[in-house]
Amino acid sequence: MTYFKHGVLAAVVTLAATMTSLHQAYAQPCEQQTFEEAKYVICTLEPGKADLRLFWKNDDGAPYRAFSSLAEAVRAEGRTLVFAVNAGMYRADFSPMGLYVENSRELNSANTTPAESSAGQVPNFYKKPNGVFFLSEAGAGILPTAEFLKRRPKVRFATQSGPMLVIADKLNPIFIVGSTDRTRRSGVGACERGTVRFAISKDGVNFHDFARLFRDHLKCPDALFLDGGRGVGLYNPDMGYNDWSWHGGYGPIFGLVE
Repeated sequence: MTYFKHGVLAAVVTLAATMTSLHQAYAQPCEQQTFEEAKYVICTLEPGKADLRLFWKNDDGAPYRAFSSLAEAVRAEGRTLVFAVNAGMYRADFSPMGLYVENSRELNSANTTPAESSAGQVPNFYKKPNGVFFLSEAGAGILPTAEFLKRRPKVRFATQSGPMLVIADKLNPIFIVGSTDRTRRSGVGACERGTVRFAISKDGVNFHDFARLFRDHLKCPDALFLDGGRGVGLYNPDMGYNDWSWHGGYGPIFGLVE
C-alpha cells in the first residue's frame, strides 16, 4: 500500500512538472503595457527559447499577405503561429523594400539608394540611418544598414527597415522632441540579456517617444522601426488580434512558431 501511494505521488509530481513545462513553453509572450500614458502591446522573446522566423512567400511563390494564410500554412506543418507582426516596409507587389534573408538565403538585396522623397517628405524607410534586424547563431542583433553591409555577418534571417530608433543606447538624433507627427507605430528591439522585444502602439505616438519606449522602458540598446499608421499589423489570437493591411496585405512577416 505504501509503495502504491508513493507511486501515485510520483506520477502526480511528474504530471505536474510536465504541465508546468508545457505551460511555460506555450506561455503568452505578449501583454499590454503603458508608457507615459500611451498604450502598447509588448511581445518579449527569450533567447534560445523562441522559434522566431521571417516569412514572405508560400510554397506556390505567392506572398502570404494575410496573417491567417500564414497561420494556416504553419498549422499544416503541425505547428502553431503564436503571434506575427509586419516585418517592415514593402512595395505594392508585397516585396520587401530592402534586404530580406530567409533560412540563410538572400531573397532580396539591400536597398542603399538615396531617399525617394514624395511631396518634399522623406519616406520613413529612407530616413537615416535605416537598419537591419537579423538572427544569427549568436542571437538577435540590429545594425545600421551601412554597418551591417560592412560586417556581413552570417545570418539565418534578416529584414531591412527604417529608421533606426535606438543606436548603441542613443536615440536617433533626427527625432524631434514633442513632434506632432503622432500615429500608431511598430518596432523591434535587441534588448538586455539577448531578449527580443516587439512593440505595437495602440495610441498615436511620435518617433521620439516611441524610441524612448525601447531605450528607457524596454531596455533595448538597439531598436528598429518597422511600420506605422494603417500599415501596423499584429496577429495574436489569444489577445484577439488578427489585423489586415489597408492596402491588401503585408509583405515580409515576423512569426513566432511553436
